Amino acid sequence: MGLEIAESCQLRLLVEDDADELHALIEADRERLARWLRWAETQTHSDTLEFIRKSEAQAAGNDGFQAAIEVEGRIAGVIGFTGVDWENRSTGLGYWLAAEYEGRGLMTAAVEALGEHALEVWELNRVEIRAAAENRRSRAIPERLGFRQDGVLRDAERIGGRYLDVVVYSMVTGDRGGAQNTGDSV
Repeated sequence: MGLEIAESCQLRLLVEDDADELHALIEADRERLARWLRWAETQTHSDTLEFIRKSEAQAAGNDGFQAAIEVEGRIAGVIGFTGVDWENRSTGLGYWLAAEYEGRGLMTAAVEALGEHALEVWELNRVEIRAAAENRRSRAIPERLGFRQDGVLRDAERIGGRYLDVVVYSMVTGDRGGAQNTGDSV
């Protein structure tokens, strides 16, 4: 059981039984994922299982959660909260999607759903997304949803032996009324 975000697509919490399928997806898309995600280059099956275990502990500790993006019963990617800063009422979102599922609006729907969850259900004030400056597909999602660009962190991540600039986007509670008035939504 999960949260339906599009036709035949839902978000559901990751569980240990997902390790084989999730790792196979990473293996199939490793080269593409490793361009933008530090962990992807060396991720082992054991690392994938440990990630899922940590995500279960994250959810149990009320520090956010990691969800499988499931399309027609198959895992297509992952989206989740990097943690929740309850004192400052803020969180970050991270996500990735297998290449074969790109271009369908699935990740935009997933980011929109979790952004709404953070701002409406948890009543947080800020949701942040960070993406490599060169990763146009990843950056297009917060831009499409009305997130504001806060700035660029120069040479902020070292991935595959190269330094990447990182663009920081945010949506705060006060932005939502303005975004809705212009036809954008979160």
